[in-house]
Amino acid sequence: MLKTYRYDAVTRIDMARTLAGRGHYWTTAYLVDGVLVDTGCAHTARELAGALKDQSLTLIVNSHSHEDHIGANGTLQQQREGLGILAHPLALPIMAQPRELQPLHPYRRMLWGWPESCEGRPVQNGELIETEHLCFRVIYTPGHSPDHICLFEEQHGWLFSGDLFVGGKDRALRADFDIWQLIASLKQVADMPIARLFPGSARVRENPREELNSKVSYLEQAGHKVLELRRKGWSVRAIARELFGGPMLIELLTLGHFSRRQLVHSYLACDQE
Repeated sequence: MLKTYRYDAVTRIDMARTLAGRGHYWTTAYLVDGVLVDTGCAHTARELAGALKDQSLTLIVNSHSHEDHIGANGTLQQQREGLGILAHPLALPIMAQPRELQPLHPYRRMLWGWPESCEGRPVQNGELIETEHLCFRVIYTPGHSPDHICLFEEQHGWLFSGDLFVGGKDRALRADFDIWQLIASLKQVADMPIARLFPGSARVRENPREELNSKVSYLEQAGHKVLELRRKGWSVRAIARELFGGPMLIELLTLGHFSRRQLVHSYLACDQE
């Protein structure tokens, strides 16, 4: 299932696997001046390729290597000879061998599926990607994953933020996230002159600085509370319930891979105080 929207020169493409007639756990790609930022999941790869068949596409840039962001890379590269793919250096081995290097939990296979392999080249922090009319600066933003990047188009103040920022107050986290790195990356982009933020899911934000700073404040305050309770001898389970409430459906669906406890563990993994 695909849905498209226009924001000036940017086309937003929302994608999700259709189950029982409904799309579930949407992810987003953006087409702008011949650049496709992320490609959604494997389950929607051929539908995306069909939607783009009459569009000019010269380059794919992946915000990170999770399966819901690289799912159509291989399909598009097979259909378009010479199509380049750019990503963080750490992302490239996973993109080349997704089944071997990024095993998927059952919920991930069901919702997003196995990406096909593709070839890409690395981008460096601060590197400029120039298109016919625009220029994007690469910003390394680890935390959601070690290989996460954002793209900033300075002329318009557009930030393509991948999964660095999707809004909300996190009550759960995936097992392989680094919450302190995430906070540092959010602080980094919050200081930039962003006029419009294009996230990897959730709604587009206009002038998002206040929301970015609010997210940083919430996450930092939660972290300080986690560390304080831990020093008082509280268990991870007790801290999770006290600070982040009762059980969540996502904990059941992911068999605990995405949970309140994982959020607590991430805060405790590197004591910042």
